[in-house]
Amino acid sequence: MIKQIKEKSIYLFVLVLIIASSVIIVKSICIKKSGGVEFVIGMSQANLTEPWRISMNEEIIEAAKKYKNIKIVYKDAGGDTDKQKKDINELVDDGVDLLIVSINDSNKLTPLVRQVYKSIPVIVLDRAVEGYDYSLYIGPDNEKIGTQAGNFVINLIGQGKGKVIEVQGVLDSSPVISRSNGFRSVLKDHKNIEISNTIVCNWQRDEAEDKVTQALQADKEVNVIFAHNDYMALGAYKAVYKLGLKNIRIIGVDGLNGENSGLDLVSKGILSGTFTCKTGGSEAVNYAMDILNKRSDIPKKIILRSDKITVGNVNQYLNNKSKNLVDNKNIVLGYAQLMSESRWRDANAKSIKNAANDASINLDFREEGYTQKDQKQLIRELIKKRVDIIAFSPFVKNGWDDVLFEAKNAGIPVILCDRSVDSDDSLWTCNIGSDFQEEGRRAARLLIEHFKDKEANIFELKGNIGSAPEIERELGFNEVIKDHHNYKIVAEGTGNFNFDEGKEVMKKFLNSNNQKINMVFALNDDMALGAIEAIKDAGLVPGKDIIVIGIDATKQALLSIKKGEMYSTVECNPLLGPQLMKTAQKIMSGEEVPLKIVNAEDVFTKINSAKEFKNRKY
Repeated sequence: MIKQIKEKSIYLFVLVLIIASSVIIVKSICIKKSGGVEFVIGMSQANLTEPWRISMNEEIIEAAKKYKNIKIVYKDAGGDTDKQKKDINELVDDGVDLLIVSINDSNKLTPLVRQVYKSIPVIVLDRAVEGYDYSLYIGPDNEKIGTQAGNFVINLIGQGKGKVIEVQGVLDSSPVISRSNGFRSVLKDHKNIEISNTIVCNWQRDEAEDKVTQALQADKEVNVIFAHNDYMALGAYKAVYKLGLKNIRIIGVDGLNGENSGLDLVSKGILSGTFTCKTGGSEAVNYAMDILNKRSDIPKKIILRSDKITVGNVNQYLNNKSKNLVDNKNIVLGYAQLMSESRWRDANAKSIKNAANDASINLDFREEGYTQKDQKQLIRELIKKRVDIIAFSPFVKNGWDDVLFEAKNAGIPVILCDRSVDSDDSLWTCNIGSDFQEEGRRAARLLIEHFKDKEANIFELKGNIGSAPEIERELGFNEVIKDHHNYKIVAEGTGNFNFDEGKEVMKKFLNSNNQKINMVFALNDDMALGAIEAIKDAGLVPGKDIIVIGIDATKQALLSIKKGEMYSTVECNPLLGPQLMKTAQKIMSGEEVPLKIVNAEDVFTKINSAKEFKNRKY
């Protein structure tokens, strides 16, 4: 088998030369916007030794050809963090209009990215930085890739005992940490499977070959090798072949096309499987142009889908070609909306209807989803009608497998809008919405900002139980306050995201409970505003006697902050219509769409709420 792999010592060198001949890589840039060039984009690459990163640059080059008014200037850090810092500073100093950066070391480069973001837009690829100080992040869900790999290992080993070697990339890099966490979280409950060795090989094939050889010489009972990229997986295979070992299954990550890339290695039987990990290069260029042209519907995060590739489906990926299926006017989008429980929901419905009209998409909008049962019935009606795409905002997270299977069997893609489900992502195509857990974290940070070392006795107003925002906002909030022993949730009630119910629950607590509170954390603004009315009815002063923090950033909430009644609110953007229509169009054109699109959102206090109030549409 090893003879099938054509070893060319200059393979990577040639690829790098090809890229270098197609782009500009220079020490000092003299940016001249001539010949129709309107925008100059700087691209700072962590290294150009990994095939995956070479593929990223190739994607950027190809995507850039569509735009005649841009120039992209490339820099290669060669895996050196200090050089990447220098590269980024040079690009900024030479006047690029936007920076795309694929980071070598997230921790060390976060401060610099934060600084650059203050002056120009920044798109972060692959490895995230700490916080949200960037224009857009594009990358995979590395923890999910790890869990997918863990489940694959479980299937490969079965009920017998098994030993696994994990081959990692650069130590402490965010992809390595996340992939390893996901991988180990799945295997920890399977006592028959042991991760017998963990090897750090810095994403390099030859290093993986040498170190895996040493590991297998010491332990020949290994059953599976999980390598964090296909390049190292190839090195692991060479080690296995050299030692003449049989029955060792190898799994990689990247799923690139081309000779000796992941798809090729799976088709040859060298790898048992791989997981696609898109580079995000083409998406980075397209969104860069949207940002530079000042489009208003720019998300904060694009999480790219990762698929499991085995010998059973590899040909599908090798031969996959996009096809134009229908034009916009022929697209029928069925939407199963929740009941109108809040101003946020009203704004959300309006955004979807307006965006469908603007995009010339036929919208079958149904909004009688008062319960999960009702919503399932609406979806089944849309399936029966044979709409092209179904979108819905799930009432709760659990219990959707049956109706999602029905949609899949009918060949109808499903988009999750606003909320998420616990069903496997093979049953749905894309999730457009917010990072609810981060919203909860932000609310907790606002609490800390106000109370500092003082005691906070908190009443929590929850939404409809079992829904994604209720579960995840609470999770994020508790995650931040858990180490602050002076902050306690002393009581909670459920207001179902509704003003009247929030007011009633708050009223009952204040009238009947002897426990004193000085803070209300409401999981949406409508309940927060209801709570404020109840606080005033009880003869107390909101903003003084009791601090109220909400989530949504509706116009009424911003006005309440202006009055000094609500302390702050965390934004949750309901205007999902444009992203939904754009995603529907891509699906119907045969394009691959992200796994998740996360909105760009802010936090509002007395300092910045008045300005936003003037512009707020909902």
